[in-house]
Amino acid sequence: MIPGAVVWNGLPAPQRRMIMLLGAAIVAANIKQPYPDLAPLQHGPTVLLFLVAPWLLRRWPLSTRAVVSLWLFLLLHTLAARYIYSYVPYDEWARLVFGRDVSGIFGWKRNGFDRLVHFAFGALLTLPVAEAARRFGRLRRGWSLAFAFAAIGLGSAVYEIFEWLLTIVAAGETADYYNGQQGDVWDPQKDMAAAQIGSLIALAVAATGQWSRRARMDILSVVPRKPEKERP
Repeated sequence: MIPGAVVWNGLPAPQRRMIMLLGAAIVAANIKQPYPDLAPLQHGPTVLLFLVAPWLLRRWPLSTRAVVSLWLFLLLHTLAARYIYSYVPYDEWARLVFGRDVSGIFGWKRNGFDRLVHFAFGALLTLPVAEAARRFGRLRRGWSLAFAFAAIGLGSAVYEIFEWLLTIVAAGETADYYNGQQGDVWDPQKDMAAAQIGSLIALAVAATGQWSRRARMDILSVVPRKPEKERP
């Protein structure tokens, strides 16, 4: 196995900084945790991804542009996870800054931050997945985008099924609070739709060609360096 220091130093500096900032965000999100019983379920996968990210990016390097998209999504998830999604106090924040709450403006009856995160799942992850499909799957540009759109749909569906099973097994009476359903029986379908809408918007961005050209340039800059041989 390649030593951890070699793996870490082999990553581009911006990607190393993003990993460190993600770790800091996870720590900050758990200071005076308001829902300590459910925090491990929310933050556990992110902590695991934070720990293995250097090895993953070393083995399957992505452009820094793609890593930025992944990083922004994980930061958004980390913020939502602190409040188990259903209780993100964005209305209180809005009243402090603007004097009005968001729910009052749009007539929302539920906390909608989970919808934003599902939308971001599609909007922010579609193009990195397409980049990975081109780079490692050798798919052509059009097929890579189609694959990414389908992967977002599959990922959303698998997550909703996993969330349902997890709440039955682990969350018990707090299942409705953990999974963010908030009494809406169509919540999973709406979440999946939000992700697909975000993915469509990402595909529209890709249609301009700007992402593809910049991503190709970034990919060339993240080809991993071979570890230096240790001196005897």
